Amino acid sequence: MSNFELIKELALEEKTKIVLLVMDGLGGLPLTPDGMTELEKAKTPHLDRLAKEGVCGLSIPIALGITPGSGPAHLSLFGYDPLKYEIGRGVLEAVGIDFDLGPNDVAGRGNFCSIDDGGLITDRRAGRIPTEKCAELCTVLQDIKISGVEVFVRPVKEHRFVLVVRREGLSGALSETDPQQVGLAPLPVKAVTPEAQPTADLVNEWLELARKALAGHHPANMVTLRGFAKTPDLPQMGDVYKLKCAAIAAYPMYRGVAKLVGMTLLPTGDTIHSEFETLRNQFSAYDFFFVHIKKTDSYGEDGNFDAKVHIIEEVDALIPSLMVLQPDVVAVTGDHSTPALLKSHSWHPVPALVWSKYSRADAAVAFSEKECARGGLGNFHATDLMPLLMANALRLAKFGA
Repeated sequence: MSNFELIKELALEEKTKIVLLVMDGLGGLPLTPDGMTELEKAKTPHLDRLAKEGVCGLSIPIALGITPGSGPAHLSLFGYDPLKYEIGRGVLEAVGIDFDLGPNDVAGRGNFCSIDDGGLITDRRAGRIPTEKCAELCTVLQDIKISGVEVFVRPVKEHRFVLVVRREGLSGALSETDPQQVGLAPLPVKAVTPEAQPTADLVNEWLELARKALAGHHPANMVTLRGFAKTPDLPQMGDVYKLKCAAIAAYPMYRGVAKLVGMTLLPTGDTIHSEFETLRNQFSAYDFFFVHIKKTDSYGEDGNFDAKVHIIEEVDALIPSLMVLQPDVVAVTGDHSTPALLKSHSWHPVPALVWSKYSRADAAVAFSEKECARGGLGNFHATDLMPLLMANALRLAKFGA
């Protein structure tokens, strides 16, 4: 439901509270044909209870068969049609670290990576170098100068950084340089439109200089870039839903997307426990909380099945500390699936549950892919989630006479 004008017309200002808990990359696949997914393997008694008492389904972030990126997948969860409201990953990362993007800026998300003597990628994330090392290398890259353009390189987290180029007339219509697999060389930037060719040329010039500057810095001896974009103008969640919205997220990109849609960013720590502690401390101050858990996705991308299971169990153990706050509506889902089997995002629909005192219980008796497939929500588009949460919070008026 991306009809924001309709939602604005029906939205009511109430005192009910909504918590949207997003375990990034939650959906999975079994490692063997007769095995279990990460969520099925995890011991989740508290999530299972919410699933049994609530209503479940499988969420489709973009469309059937389409593998989503994190940016559009989160926009979809917030009710924004991701095909209409596009945000490049670079903008999300830049906003997430409070970089002040201007109208002449193009931002790209960067990864430090490892290449061998032949220039082929051996590790797309440079072993997930620590953030301190990333900051040191960003200082090296910041020294690169290109005539006629300002260039900014800022660390984000671990192997991730932001590249911002500033000059009038630049375009974000650029291809990415990550070939998405090891054993291949980083790709050159290509212009998606003719107008973007000058921007592509200057970014390629910067990449060549970056290669030389990083030559002696193994394992982070090269970079890849993707998600080039300029800052979009998005409807604000507070205006659309009449909610006072807050985001609790440790990773900058997710803070970025939350900020762009108008959420207040709450300071929090890097651990899951600290995020739940922030929720508890701030619960009286806001109507809607977006709580983001990153490591389910990170371990999925690393192919670490058992570690992803452990993170799901860690979240489950903290569910009682959420429920003691007496939220009116709780939704638990992921933005997309990241099966450890594939070591990447995938097109598979995402398990989702909605709990409230007004839930119509369905056939699902646990929180898993198989049980959610039996749920009353069926396969539903992720953009329908926010109206459903609003309805369960008694925040939507009747439509029509």
